[in-house]
Amino acid sequence: MHLFPAIDLRGGRVVRLKQGDYGQQTTYHADPVEQAKHFEAAGATWLHVVDLDGAREGRVVHLDVIRRICQETNLKVEVGGGVRREGAIDRLLQAGVFRVILGTAALQQWNWFEGLMGNPTYRGRLVLGLDARKGMLAVSGWEQTTQMSAVEIAQQVSDWPLAAIVYTDIATDGTMKGPNIEATRAIAEATHTPVVASGGVGTLADLAALRELPIQGAIVGVALYENKFTAEQAIAVLERGEAVAGE
Repeated sequence: MHLFPAIDLRGGRVVRLKQGDYGQQTTYHADPVEQAKHFEAAGATWLHVVDLDGAREGRVVHLDVIRRICQETNLKVEVGGGVRREGAIDRLLQAGVFRVILGTAALQQWNWFEGLMGNPTYRGRLVLGLDARKGMLAVSGWEQTTQMSAVEIAQQVSDWPLAAIVYTDIATDGTMKGPNIEATRAIAEATHTPVVASGGVGTLADLAALRELPIQGAIVGVALYENKFTAEQAIAVLERGEAVAGE
């Protein structure tokens, strides 16, 4: 399993939103590039970046910042937020992004998204973002909840040439109250596509619990910024399988 440290971008800064609420923002760092370098120095090999302004506006806003992160680190960067058209995918890949996350655009333009699977350039480079409240998917920066089931969509794309599914439980995101283990397990068991879990991690024990699931990795944001544990400790638990004190 891999640690995916998270950088959420808003107004050019590193921020986090509680449960996806733009009115509940905490700003952590003024320089996203320096934050990315910090994660790399700690031993991370992946980085999860969300363009929050892009998610709201329906276009990639922070392309220049993302390009600098790719140029100035060796991290495998995955990016989501505001990716609505092929041109945006292409610009991100050209900027050095390793894989691109599509959420709202995929769910609202399903035939278009399915058509992308036939483009050899995109094979293994696209990630489906499934963000759910009580199992139902949300779009447009989580401001709209749909009647689509996360599990059913995960089943539908099971044999598609996707790089991964990023599954976010909105109710736990940014709360550090623990991930939704059962919902994450249900997604992972519903599909052959690798799953990356997001939302709720607050302790190393949470990471140890996620480690027991058949998933590719875990995205961690607030817990790292609030110094609940270090990136080095998270990597030891997730990637090397080291025991958590007290286990």
